[in-house]
Amino acid sequence: MIAYVKGKLAQVEPAFAVVDVNGIGYFVKISLNTFTRIQDKETVMLHTFLQIREDAHVLYGFAEEKERMLFEQLITISGVGGNTAMVILSSISASDLYLAIRSEDINTLKRIKGIGAKTAGRIVLELKDKIRLEENGDLTAIESNIPGSQKKEEALAALASLGLAKNVMTKRVDQIMKEHGMEISTEQIIKLALRNP
Repeated sequence: MIAYVKGKLAQVEPAFAVVDVNGIGYFVKISLNTFTRIQDKETVMLHTFLQIREDAHVLYGFAEEKERMLFEQLITISGVGGNTAMVILSSISASDLYLAIRSEDINTLKRIKGIGAKTAGRIVLELKDKIRLEENGDLTAIESNIPGSQKKEEALAALASLGLAKNVMTKRVDQIMKEHGMEISTEQIIKLALRNP
């Protein structure tokens, strides 16, 4: 298994990064929280998890070890694959997810796009005794001065890479931008779109 990749950040988008390690570019799927942490850096170190499937080898990367460990725990749950786990970790910070699991807050989990009552219940039931609950500071989103149309396109590209239908997400993103104005950051658009309306 690849434990981490460390190198020059060749490209970064809200849903993936390309890390140049001695001339080899590693395509790494990342959460929105990790994107927020690394987007302005020249060099990065991402804690990674390599998922080997019949049709693909997918490398997932995380700015924090805590987030990678949560990802590994989430994908052990029936009905939660790699993409769903990334949607969860893009919608809520690792610290808030720990707190939701510890306090058995199913409602917080149900607000995440694609997570129903049954899946939320399974996450709480199966993980509350398995994970070591730590409370470090939340990952903070930064404000962006990117023009509205570019924010919309970046948000839609990230949501599409998470496997969400573009026509549904276009309506949702338009609604979010109408409600919150053009000052909203790309990261916030994606987070709100990943929550159930």
